[in-house]
Amino acid sequence: MAGLAATFDARLDGARKFEANPATRDAFWVKAVVLGLGLTFFAVFLLLPLIAVFAEAFRKGVDTYFASLVEPDALASIRLTLLAAAISVPSNLVFGVAAAWAVAKFQFRGKNLLVTLIDLPFSVSPVIAGLIYVLIFGLQGWFGPWLRDHDIKIIFAVPGIVLATIFVTVPFIARELIPLMQAQGRDEEEAAVSLGASGFQTFRRVTLPNIKWALIYGVILCNARAMGEFGAVSVVSGHIRGETNTMPLHVEILYNEYQFAAAFAVASLLALLALVTLVLKTYVEWRAGQSATEEHG
Repeated sequence: MAGLAATFDARLDGARKFEANPATRDAFWVKAVVLGLGLTFFAVFLLLPLIAVFAEAFRKGVDTYFASLVEPDALASIRLTLLAAAISVPSNLVFGVAAAWAVAKFQFRGKNLLVTLIDLPFSVSPVIAGLIYVLIFGLQGWFGPWLRDHDIKIIFAVPGIVLATIFVTVPFIARELIPLMQAQGRDEEEAAVSLGASGFQTFRRVTLPNIKWALIYGVILCNARAMGEFGAVSVVSGHIRGETNTMPLHVEILYNEYQFAAAFAVASLLALLALVTLVLKTYVEWRAGQSATEEHG
């Protein structure tokens, strides 16, 4: 946790210097205006829509709400969403740790290219990503005839949804780990190896304890994006009810069919998942700060 502790202490020292500097002491009305604008933005664009989702979801009563959630197509969309997250998050966990380890601990040709490729899903529209998979695996795509001859379905099936979800969630874990592992350097790992530790022992006893909070934080963000992904999944799913509709796609279909109570009921479940993610994210940030403070102290 040495790198994380150093970062935390640097931020704390900067905050103290900022508060002690008379030039940064604004007038009360300035603080009030800034705070008021921030709270107004939060209330109008975040809190109010969240309240509206739950209000619409329960408008026709609790019985209707739960009936919408246990409806067969809704249950199928929930299962598919959880399945896509259950596959994509561990896959990106393995890739993210391996990529961060390679970028932070080694020098090799193509290192900058690897970092650029990790960031690619941030710069490419999810819809474009879905179209790329259709171009590659679709019936008229590059591998379409071969897949058809071997009765393998990727597009308009679960594998395509999983692939699209993995693509859009690739950066989250790696991007949380790379800066931290670069700041920590290689001294501790080299010391462990010089004392006879194997590669796995070095990772388990030295590297993993130092990155665990950043790793958990990245997993939380990756899981949130996986469950809420719409664009890429919409292109490759085919919108087959009960088979290839995730929760966001199911909400869209219900809303387009004017089944507003059911649509908002499923949307409220997604909102609850988002709130749980926010709570976990806040807790991880707090624990990381506490661990850094305890270690430094």
